[in-house]
Amino acid sequence: MNIPDLNSACQAFKTFVDRISTNAPVTGAYDSDADGVTAGVVWQRAFERAGFARIHPVIPDRERNVWTEANRDRIASTQPEFLFVMDLGSGSEAVLDGVPTCFIDHHHPEGVPDGDTLISAYTWDPIPNTSWLVWQLCQSIADVSDLDWIAAIGTLSDLGDRAPFDLLTQAKRKYTAKYLKEATALINASRRASHYQPEAAVAALLNHSDPKSLVNSNSSEVVQLRQAREEVKHALEEARKVAPIFAGKVALLQLNSPCQIHPLIAQSWRSRLPGYVVIAANEGYIPNRINFSARSNSINVLEFLRSHPLSGGEGNYANGHDQASGGSLPRDRWQQLLTQLGFSKA
Repeated sequence: MNIPDLNSACQAFKTFVDRISTNAPVTGAYDSDADGVTAGVVWQRAFERAGFARIHPVIPDRERNVWTEANRDRIASTQPEFLFVMDLGSGSEAVLDGVPTCFIDHHHPEGVPDGDTLISAYTWDPIPNTSWLVWQLCQSIADVSDLDWIAAIGTLSDLGDRAPFDLLTQAKRKYTAKYLKEATALINASRRASHYQPEAAVAALLNHSDPKSLVNSNSSEVVQLRQAREEVKHALEEARKVAPIFAGKVALLQLNSPCQIHPLIAQSWRSRLPGYVVIAANEGYIPNRINFSARSNSINVLEFLRSHPLSGGEGNYANGHDQASGGSLPRDRWQQLLTQLGFSKA
């Protein structure tokens, strides 16, 4: 399905939503980062306000892949008649067979199951983030104007302080950049800490009316977010001591942390090594897995990784954005990838 602009996206969204009875069980699965969480919260509030009585939000486990058996079981347990998948990519394989699904996303599209709906902003210029997109789409079913700060957190997290969208500009003027940035850091901390609990970020967004009240709150979920942020801060301080090793166009940083710091480390090195694909690989994040993030300022990371195909097996890699990708691989397949990249033993 070709979605060339926001107007077409809104039409596709309305067509899908018009099929759903307000009494039907509807599940929304969304990513655990700030963009995914804020998209999910905006979606949940909008559908509640529109009168849908059986709404079930679901956040995948640390693999952040809705096609794994564990995450499919998690979604299936809510017994949905309709499913929304937000900020988790898309694919030609159904998440749940027989359940009509609407994918809302901004990553490189990987297909869509027959009969399902893919609302992808990947071809737009500029490409928006998912929470911005969900906030725009949901205006057709409910008043979500007061949720602008939530969508703005996702925009700030994914696209930065200078993202070219009026939503962020107006939110900074209304709520101040200081509180939006502080709230964004707290919301992201819940999925980066060793104790993965993005539900705390969801609760913080649902239980506060603006970023200032969230940042200044002493609620249990915000206290938990502060503790997570402090743990991640210390983990980053240690990880920044790691020096890269090189092979061809790749700069590899090898980490061992229970925290999800590999995306931050890769991001921090990309501008320092502009001619390279920077890969930060973390062997401590998920047992018996290497989770890695790949970033580059000058090379299409998706094309680069896909030019090094692996034999079949568990795990996934080479999804996401042109300049920001990564993966999660068992050790044997990770070693295959390293060998292909030119690292004889890393």
